[in-house]
Amino acid sequence: QVHLVESGGGLVQTGGSLRLSCAASGRTFSTYVMGWFRQAPGKEREFVAAIMWSGDNTYYAHSLKGRFTISRDNANNTVFLQMNSLKLEDTAVYYCANRWRRGRNLDVARPYEYDSWGQGTQVTVSS
Repeated sequence: QVHLVESGGGLVQTGGSLRLSCAASGRTFSTYVMGWFRQAPGKEREFVAAIMWSGDNTYYAHSLKGRFTISRDNANNTVFLQMNSLKLEDTAVYYCANRWRRGRNLDVARPYEYDSWGQGTQVTVSS
């Protein structure tokens, strides 16, 4: 199975930036798509971004498009999330997720589409 470990979270002021990393190990050769989700206290887990492990397709939550950028380093089995112009409402635990199954009409924004999850990394934005 794929084991995921997130890093790069921390405390930043509004308008600042953070770059999250997610290192994958295990059956990385089978990865089909990787995504980022976040969950704030009292809220449901929500989609942030996703990237196909081959090709150039990326997907973003509409409200985050332009501020967040997802990228990958296939050689090092790592996915990144560059977060710019951070807002208070970006405060959450950020999780990376992996899906190894090919999908038909796949909705990458749904958590149930993913097979493996990291432990999460805390991002706190203060004014």
